[in-house]
Amino acid sequence: MGALDMVAARVAGGATVQFRPTGSSMVPLIRSRQLVTVGPVDPAKVEAGDIVLARVAGTVYLHLVSAVDTAGARVQISNNRGRVNGWTGHAKVYGLCVAVEGVRRPRVDGKLR
Repeated sequence: MGALDMVAARVAGGATVQFRPTGSSMVPLIRSRQLVTVGPVDPAKVEAGDIVLARVAGTVYLHLVSAVDTAGARVQISNNRGRVNGWTGHAKVYGLCVAVEGVRRPRVDGKLR
């Protein structure tokens, strides 16, 4: 089980978690090792442009919601460089990034559970 899997389990259990993800796929929104805060989300309330912690095809990502299929209860997950990771159901959307380095992300109000 990887580090993001453990974070996802905690968030799915109702915890708000702070951690420092690595990688450059979300630059400039999130740079490698910046402190992020992720809280449990109501997946039905996420919108394109939100940053979520979600499992896609067996891998957990902290990536953007690039599209929403309300009728299918699923979201499309992509990095910030244009690569689409795929679609995932609401049950696999665990958390919403609410802050990066203590700076609150826009449009998070009313989306947490």
